[in-house]
Amino acid sequence: MRLLSSVFQLASVSLWAGRVVSQKILLTNDDGWAVAQIRAQRDSLVDAGFNVVLSAPAENESGTGSSSAPPVPLQQPCEFDTCPTGSPAEGFNASDPRLNYVNSFPVDAVRFGIQTLSPDFFDSAPHFVVSGPNVGIASTDNLGTVTLNSGTVGAACEAAKEGIPSTAFSASSLSQVSYTTLESAPTSPDTLSAFIYARLTSNFTSTLLSSPIRPILPPGITLNVNYGSTTFSSSGTPNGDCASADDFTWVFTRIIANNSATDVETCGSTHLPAETTVVQSGCFASVSVMNATTKADVDAATQGAVLARLQPSGLLSCFDG
Repeated sequence: MRLLSSVFQLASVSLWAGRVVSQKILLTNDDGWAVAQIRAQRDSLVDAGFNVVLSAPAENESGTGSSSAPPVPLQQPCEFDTCPTGSPAEGFNASDPRLNYVNSFPVDAVRFGIQTLSPDFFDSAPHFVVSGPNVGIASTDNLGTVTLNSGTVGAACEAAKEGIPSTAFSASSLSQVSYTTLESAPTSPDTLSAFIYARLTSNFTSTLLSSPIRPILPPGITLNVNYGSTTFSSSGTPNGDCASADDFTWVFTRIIANNSATDVETCGSTHLPAETTVVQSGCFASVSVMNATTKADVDAATQGAVLARLQPSGLLSCFDG
């Protein structure tokens, strides 16, 4: 496989991302408020200088798409026994009220975060919604038509429909484990992968938000970002070429392969590679532009608006696979 590097060097990405000022981020997912990945992501965003509030389902709600229902009191404990049976429909961590659960679907969790939590903590709407990274393996990443049923994607789409720019992030090498494993098993493949995906997501968010172009994203769209698998042995030893965030290459993609479609011109072509092809080829991160209502690919002009925002940072490379 041959990679055609972008004109800008990686150093310029760091300089660009370093310009980001503290912005208000609502963090959500479909795997639940206490899963290791979302807590690693929260810490990474805070470390990057963002003002973060977490609003996620009380339990694992993977595969629920854009389902919605009024939140109800807990009929069973929150995931990993993080709140008892009978807890209220919405609640928070007693030691950190910025960590919130909603006992319903991802769409309802992000809606609660936008409409209720953000005015309380931000005194305004959030600047951006980070949904994920989703917990998954290579065969169940949120790629192609899988996006239609993804709660992670559903939450990002809901944010976009409410006027808040957003991105859905999904990873390939994670398990549904408690946030406590980040400390109890610091060298496990799950923990190491969680930190890598968290760093990738924070770096992308910083890059996207640091551009002076406004709006951040065109109205009515969201982005679908997917990460390839990390490479660690069962003991956490690096076992391949994808063992750090710096190993990943970012590629601008489309959701569904379609050689008859005319996409934005980049890398000498008007046909973007399909995200599935890119992500399953190794240490890649794909970026696709999605209609928040239909969850389908968008036209070339809309792709172009997003590309114009990302290209000057030097983040993206060409793919020839």
